[in-house]
Amino acid sequence: MAKAIVGVMPLWDDSKNSIWMLPGYFDGITKAGGIPIMLPITSDEAELEQLSLLCDGFLFTGGHDVSPRLYKEDPLKCVFSCKERDEMELIILRKACDKNKSILGICRGIQFINVAFGGSLYQDIPTQYSRKINHHQSAPYDVPIHSVNIIKDSPLYDCLKKEKLEVNSYHHQAVKDIAPKLKAMAISEDGLIEALYSPDYRFLWAVQWHPEFSFQNDNNSMYIFNAFVDAMKYNNL
Repeated sequence: MAKAIVGVMPLWDDSKNSIWMLPGYFDGITKAGGIPIMLPITSDEAELEQLSLLCDGFLFTGGHDVSPRLYKEDPLKCVFSCKERDEMELIILRKACDKNKSILGICRGIQFINVAFGGSLYQDIPTQYSRKINHHQSAPYDVPIHSVNIIKDSPLYDCLKKEKLEVNSYHHQAVKDIAPKLKAMAISEDGLIEALYSPDYRFLWAVQWHPEFSFQNDNNSMYIFNAFVDAMKYNNL
């Protein structure tokens, strides 16, 4: 059986004017049995349509802040977005959903997916949310620093078979208002949304923590990558 091809959203380096990639995104997909490819940053509809046909699924990675203008707010001074990424990912997400391709969001990915579906964000947790735990850890990033409560009636609970999960955490933005078509799968100890899914698609999950840093030594992180890639196998039967 042919392996699933996963289109991975590129990271953007402002200082070097270049795209780049963290190896953990690729390695997690590869270990789960998929073939990762990094996509170019483009808003060309024809090119993105071709890529949406080539790929069996898409991983929406971390990186720049999602532009608050997408949820009708003015950016705070601490917000740094990449217009080209936002534009490209809006197109890719729409095409992936139209074709019912598998979708996984990580960190910025959960934030972007929520905004694209009509939700909003806390632009800056330290100034906009009364937090009780650290959501922005220092290295090493594969070490869990807080727990999340997994909602029992959710696909994440079905996958992990547990109600509490220790996670790593490295973000200053978070889901505020959940988009109408999305549902929560996990919530942090201080009440922030940590995982979302959509019941309307074959596989549309998003998590706020970073399984790409922890999958090598945490089975739960690997189970998420496995569930993502396994959901694509219907394309290759």
